[in-house]
Amino acid sequence: MVKPLRSVLVNPPGTSGWESSARAGEWRALGYLHEPVPERACHEHRLLRAALESAGCEVRSLGDADGLTLDAVYVHDPSFVTDFGAICLRMGKRARHAEPNAQRTFYEANGIPVLAVMEEPGSAEAGDIVWLDSGTLLVGRGYRTNAAGIEWLRTLLSPRGITVISAPLPHAGGPESCLHLMSLMSMLDEHTVLVDASLLAVETMELLRTRGYRFVEIEPSERVTLAANVLSLGSGRLLALEENPLTNARLRDAGFAVAAFPGAEIGINGGGGPTCLTRPLLRH
Repeated sequence: MVKPLRSVLVNPPGTSGWESSARAGEWRALGYLHEPVPERACHEHRLLRAALESAGCEVRSLGDADGLTLDAVYVHDPSFVTDFGAICLRMGKRARHAEPNAQRTFYEANGIPVLAVMEEPGSAEAGDIVWLDSGTLLVGRGYRTNAAGIEWLRTLLSPRGITVISAPLPHAGGPESCLHLMSLMSMLDEHTVLVDASLLAVETMELLRTRGYRFVEIEPSERVTLAANVLSLGSGRLLALEENPLTNARLRDAGFAVAAFPGAEIGINGGGGPTCLTRPLLRH
């Protein structure tokens, strides 16, 4: 998750329904903070894309598909990529059920192998899936990723030499809130992790300490603006939301180069930060 990012998938708000009156009207049911402002969302997403391209990333767009909602802009969650191919998940949020298949279609059309597709009773969202290293996955057990989903991942990946570790998540705002493991931690480089220590479970903090990670803690007052959600671009470069200046200052003090873009509309409104808005396809 921390090697230089070379290719990334996004889904612009225009193809995620933000400019559609029918889809945009679903914002309350999806748990958004306020009615979407499409012009602002599109502007912020263009700045996100520009920041990725400036970092040397090839940026690819998912495109429209049947059954998508506003949440499809958070393109990180429906799948994740391994050295063996992409894994299409089964979303814990019912309104997002069409997204994994849309990403599967993209992968197949672009020559990216699909390793597996999750089925009932398992559910998992990639916002709960963190690579600690190339052979270890830490998977948050919460309201979006269930025990069956974690066991499905373990059964699939263990024969391929990947250890899957379950990490308990707090109740926090309950089933209707969007709380992923990556809402509480972001890998910054091979030795450093950004954490919201007050919400991470004791066993997760102990695991990270045992593995020798250095911690950078978020500014607690910036929790609600998704301060813990930061995308590593590799080589000490990070992409963050500019709404979190105190946490971003801590990251710079820790030696990282932080590029920031405004995300009040496209990110904070729907509960998704820079990692949520991107699906890394290739790092090396």
